[in-house]
Amino acid sequence: MTDLKRLVVLSDPYSPASEAFRSLRMNLQFASLDAPIHSLLITSPDIDDNKETTLTNLAITLAQVDQQVILVDADLRRPSIHELLGLPNEKGLSNMVLEEETMEDPPLQWTAVDNLRVISAGQASTRPADILSSKRMEQVIKALTSQCDIVIFNAPPVLVATDASLLATRVDACLLVVTARKTKRDQVQHAADQLHKARANLLGAVLCNSETDMTISNY
Repeated sequence: MTDLKRLVVLSDPYSPASEAFRSLRMNLQFASLDAPIHSLLITSPDIDDNKETTLTNLAITLAQVDQQVILVDADLRRPSIHELLGLPNEKGLSNMVLEEETMEDPPLQWTAVDNLRVISAGQASTRPADILSSKRMEQVIKALTSQCDIVIFNAPPVLVATDASLLATRVDACLLVVTARKTKRDQVQHAADQLHKARANLLGAVLCNSETDMTISNY
């Protein structure tokens, strides 16, 4: 069952929180004027449920303006997107990397939102970093971006695993989700430094649980 409490753009589309997500969508569109973004990675410095909430609401708002969106759960250590959207997790990203036949027929799942499809994390792996850094992963990204306007990847926290830094080098851009009064400034700085060292295109940070609208702030 879809977690409507966290998917505020569906449960309460006229609320200030929903308007904040639409502002985030607009900021992302402005950020991609010079160089179109077809693949976007969203991560956080540390474990933070606001990451999944933010990227899923953002994906929905993009789909609501007729963007074809594919949301991929690349957090193979702590997958949660399928639970948030009430979907099964029998096959997903790990299967696409490990099983040849899934490249021809990706395990895409339609959601209750028009234009939004999901690839869950798939079968558990003891070597998620190897999966995300593999040559096959490059092929998966290319295959998925050819089928939609934008692919949004949910990545593990930067300071918890190397996965996000590895995957960030293979997408067009990435965003850090930080939470007011929870995420520490040195955590944000350390996470941003790691992404910059990996030569990722870090657009900035998205601040959640603040009194202002969500914006993409340079970091």
